Amino acid sequence: MTTKQPLIRQPLSHLDWLESEAIYILREVAGQCSNPVLLFSGGKDSLCILRLAEKAFRPGKFPFPLMHIDTGHNYQEVIDFRDQRAAELGERLIVRSVEDSMKRGTVVLKTPDESRNKHQSVTLLEAIEEFGFDCCIGGARRDEEKARAKERIMSFRDEFGQWDPKNQRPELWNLYNARSHKGENIRAFPISNWTEMDVWQYIERENLGLPSIYFAHNRPIVMRGGAIMPVTEITPAKPGEEIIDMHVRFRTVGDITCTAPVISDADTIAKIVLETATTTITERGATRLDDQTSDASMEQRKKEGYF
Repeated sequence: MTTKQPLIRQPLSHLDWLESEAIYILREVAGQCSNPVLLFSGGKDSLCILRLAEKAFRPGKFPFPLMHIDTGHNYQEVIDFRDQRAAELGERLIVRSVEDSMKRGTVVLKTPDESRNKHQSVTLLEAIEEFGFDCCIGGARRDEEKARAKERIMSFRDEFGQWDPKNQRPELWNLYNARSHKGENIRAFPISNWTEMDVWQYIERENLGLPSIYFAHNRPIVMRGGAIMPVTEITPAKPGEEIIDMHVRFRTVGDITCTAPVISDADTIAKIVLETATTTITERGATRLDDQTSDASMEQRKKEGYF
């Protein structure tokens, strides 16, 4: 007679806990909201959420479409990867452009070279109204910026798309309230409790593909205002600036006019994880120029409808 051996459970890693929480949040959104959408830019954070959605809902289709608010000034490598990934998953991708809002006159730039990044709020609110979305799932994390650290997992927005940091719902014991009246909206952030390091470790563990600009590569740049600025058709070198070929990569990706790379030799995910562990500069601290030069704080932009 053989003795049955007790089942030994392996302890969950911190990534397992974060993944489990995020999947739970995604399912809560699907269960509580009638018409949600997942904001997908092709960037590293939204790619993690895509994998989480696969684990939450496959083999069925996602219970929401994907949507990208395109400034018209995004890096082509990221746009190509966005389209490729959506096609591989067989999921519907909705693209709405700030340029369309400009044609309608709902977005007016102060100068032709003004960053369009903050104007995404207008296009997003127009898309929410067009499709009647009651929840937008995004890849924001608390460690990105101090205004994001104030926000709940389920962030309530009123009928004007505004966020009021003083009017947020409690989330005791991980109970999430996604109820809203017609015209109101919820922004859900499944990876809010993740850090930049968690994201890269998850990408490494799940062997996720990425746009090439996240890895170190040679790119023409100029030094401008203490930041590294890529030289492109949209951001040409100014008179007197020296164009240098430099080995760089991008830690975060947004509108070309406000997204700066960092000097790096990290050309694999393992090297990026190591580099992230040793850096003393925050992800947005030296790479998102709109955070440093914008006349509106992130908190103010969120009050106006920003992600």
